[in-house]
Formats: sequence, C-alpha cells, structure tokens
Amino acid sequence: MIERIRLWWKFEGKYYHKYFIYGIKNLWKWLPIIYRDRDWDQHFIYEVLKTKLEFQAKYIHNNGVHNDAHRDAEKMLLCARLIEIQQEELYAYEHLEYLNQTYEFIPTDETKKWYTMESEVISENFIDYFAKYQRQYHLVDKTDKDKEDIAREIAHENQERSRKLLFKIMEQNIERWWD
Repeated sequence: MIERIRLWWKFEGKYYHKYFIYGIKNLWKWLPIIYRDRDWDQHFIYEVLKTKLEFQAKYIHNNGVHNDAHRDAEKMLLCARLIEIQQEELYAYEHLEYLNQTYEFIPTDETKKWYTMESEVISENFIDYFAKYQRQYHLVDKTDKDKEDIAREIAHENQERSRKLLFKIMEQNIERWWD
C-alpha cells in the first residue's frame, strides 16, 4: 500500500495542484459555451465542437512541438469555419441573394386571427448564380423545374458538400491533431 502511494506521488500526486488549477481554468473558459448550450438541435453540437477546435488550434499554434503544428492549426480553423457555414446555413440561403421578393400577410378569416403569406417576385438574377456554380448547375436535373427550384437544389447541394468536406477533413486529420 505504501509503495502504491509513493508511486502515485512520484508520477501524479506532485502535479495534482497544477491539474486542479488547469481544471478550474477550463471550467472558466468553457462556462459561456456550456451556459448557452441547449439539447434540441445540431447547432449546439456544432458550437461545442467549433469551440474545442478553436481552443486546440490556438494551443497547438502557440505550443506545438511537432513539425506540422501550424498546418494542423490551420486545418482546425478551417473546420471551425465550415462549422460556422453549417450553423448559419450560408450556402442553403445564398440563392436568395439573387432573388428580390415582396411579402404580404393576408388574413384568412374575418377575425384576423389567422394569416397566409403570399410572396411576389420583383426580380431575379439566377443567371449569375448559375454562372457562379456552373458544375453544380450542369448536374441538376432540370426537368419540370423553374429557375428558383434549380437554384434551391444547387444551394442544398452546396450546403451538403460543405458538411461532407468538414467531416472528411476531420476524419483524415483528427488523430494527428495533438501536441
């Protein structure tokens, strides 16, 4: 029993106060993220993952001792940026920047308790959007679809491709991200 205590002290015990202080600093650092965390959708899972990648990228960039430390930090920050794209659904709604619409809420009954929304397209410039994503435009099945449907399908595909890229980068690199 004495020997076990002596070995524990030799390898771990004498550093216990440092581990304790590091743990308290971690609690303080993660407190805002945990406070804002909710359990109902992927946005919050992404937020925890993004924060971890940003913290680890900063640590590895500043303290990394392996040869590719700076490159690994760049990849982590790229993943954090792709997570932001997923959270904000930037590609999914990008096509709306090429569409100018007005919206009107019309009551459905006399009590004006229920409304229906109607939109009217004022102008659209999907030609520029299609030119921006020529490869995806050629891959879309255009049968029985108007320009807005095609643009929506391209936007969905772009959002999906960015998600796949995020997890592909992580799959290929995550086991090498260490200090």
